[in-house]
Amino acid sequence: MGELKRLNANEVEAGLDALPGWSLQEGKIFREFAFPDFIEAFGFMASVAILAEKQDHHPEWSNVYNKVQVGLTTHEVGGITERDILLARSINKVFEARS
Repeated sequence: MGELKRLNANEVEAGLDALPGWSLQEGKIFREFAFPDFIEAFGFMASVAILAEKQDHHPEWSNVYNKVQVGLTTHEVGGITERDILLARSINKVFEARS
């Protein structure tokens, strides 16, 4: 994917503008997804896990019953990179396909 470059505040904001549902929280781009039940939430996580592995970029996430919280940051640069924006965009597509 080339050299990772930490995005500045304006670049992060521009990236978030194109990511429905995502916000900046505690230095990460963040979104909570809600599903009808635990099985749907877990299925979503399984789909995202496969996608994240293919992109070689793994989310920080948690699941409680029907909710999945996802935080993305690139630890190698200590901030948000284009890699995070791309994964968030892909996660949104998985969510939309399951809705």
